[in-house]
Amino acid sequence: MNINWNVDERPYSDEEAKTLLAPLMSEESTDWHYNKHHKGYAAALNKIEADLEQVSKDGVNGNYSQFGELKRRQPFNHAGVVLHNVFWENIGGDGDTSAAPKVLAQIEKDFGSYDAWKQDMIATTMSAKLGGWAVLTHDHLLSGKLMNVLVDEHQNGAIWGGMPLIALDMFEHAYYHKNGPDRMTFINNFFENLHWGRIEKRWQHGE
Repeated sequence: MNINWNVDERPYSDEEAKTLLAPLMSEESTDWHYNKHHKGYAAALNKIEADLEQVSKDGVNGNYSQFGELKRRQPFNHAGVVLHNVFWENIGGDGDTSAAPKVLAQIEKDFGSYDAWKQDMIATTMSAKLGGWAVLTHDHLLSGKLMNVLVDEHQNGAIWGGMPLIALDMFEHAYYHKNGPDRMTFINNFFENLHWGRIEKRWQHGE
């Protein structure tokens, strides 16, 4: 394919992240999560692409082949890059929803109220496995509505044609260093740290 996969730069420097994201994660996690985990998915995706150019397609089957296993790991790492791009873009704000009037209007239309959406998003998040996500997704291809989607790993349960607007990482590496097993504190801090201005721009870009 000859694609060089990379992560998006965060909308703040690594040094700024230590302060902006302090309510959400430890200083160490602002570094590890982005520079090790997130960039690691891009590195793995590049390795998979290179290996796919070389691996034999002879004898592939539904049980095991090198080609098949590479194909299975490809969407895991691809989605890992995409969802983390959204995650870092989402956070670093003050939680002020007034910065996203169009998104809020759509939330109220599709969920009845902001509070109803938030309650559903929290329930979706708490239902995630120890490696999963809750993603507010614009369902482009089917309903045109906003949906809170529960994703296992990075890719299982994702909506075809859906555009992620808010992505909440529930892998343990996202919160354990600061909050231990207290997922609810991490979730509440996530909402308070959302940058709704950037969420609004993401929505406008996809309109």
